[in-house]
Amino acid sequence: MQSSHFAQLKVSDESKIDGTIILQDEVIMLADTTQYMQCMEVWGGNQHVDSGVVMAGLDAWVFSRPYGNSTGGGDVYYVSSCATGRITRLLVADVSGHGDVVAGTAASLRGLMRRFVNHLDQKQFVKSMNGQFVALSDVGCFATAVVTTFFAPTNELSLCNAGHPPPLVYRASRKAWEFLDGTDKDGVNIPFGIDDIDEYGQFSVRLRVNDLVLCYTDSLVEARLKGTSDLLGKEGLLKIVQTLDPTKPEMFTASLLAAIDQQLPGSLDADDVTVLLFRPNGLAKKAPFVTRLMAPIRLMGAIIARPFSGQPIPWPDFSLPNVGGMFLSRFEKTDRKH
Repeated sequence: MQSSHFAQLKVSDESKIDGTIILQDEVIMLADTTQYMQCMEVWGGNQHVDSGVVMAGLDAWVFSRPYGNSTGGGDVYYVSSCATGRITRLLVADVSGHGDVVAGTAASLRGLMRRFVNHLDQKQFVKSMNGQFVALSDVGCFATAVVTTFFAPTNELSLCNAGHPPPLVYRASRKAWEFLDGTDKDGVNIPFGIDDIDEYGQFSVRLRVNDLVLCYTDSLVEARLKGTSDLLGKEGLLKIVQTLDPTKPEMFTASLLAAIDQQLPGSLDADDVTVLLFRPNGLAKKAPFVTRLMAPIRLMGAIIARPFSGQPIPWPDFSLPNVGGMFLSRFEKTDRKH
């Protein structure tokens, strides 16, 4: 993965640097940077970013630009890595409204990301996200979102789509793009905050090294030529994506946005724009034993720090692939349908 020259800064308390509000434990970019995720780290927010993110099993690239170059926008992005580095969670959400409501919601989502950072099954996390927005429904706050969880030992990606534009996946073996829009027929996938739903629809796919997954907010598919009512739409976006070079993912998002702007000049200036691109890197199919051994110690550290940090304890879900697989890799196989 191509690394740029950036400075990283971590702050322990809320700060203000160059007009940007930084929340506790946030990693901010002073320039275009590559983040190297540590175990049990959560990274993201709703500010402007153009960054690479390297994790044990995934490489990712995140671009987000709030509307009108404001400090924070309605698009929210997060990435987290579990105590063993085997579980990576990535989400993109489009939250209704702007300003303090969205900033507060982004901070609350960070708390949920921390709470469920060690969960392999993302269903409880998704349910909690929806519950958070249901509680805000009286102020008209809801969100569309794509929530994904990647399990490096099996290259399995679990995905929930809550009323959001469907991600695209590039299959390197076939050199072809397609939409990731499967769903459980027993689940629902309406935006978060509309109804108090027990279980959202989920589906899983297997990825291979050099496959790509592209998540984005609706500004891309709702791009339109000025003076017309014609939208680019899903199929229009797919056609543009198919013309780009997938072998240079560090340049892909910039090429995509430039291609949309060339075809529909100025169409991306009227809304927040967020693009999340990621690929398996094959580096964490088997987490080193010492990393697995340290996982309970990291969890114990979080428990001990709880009275001082005020953060929720990041308990794992006690499934055999998650907990048993920490010690014996043969337990890491899952029984999910693909």
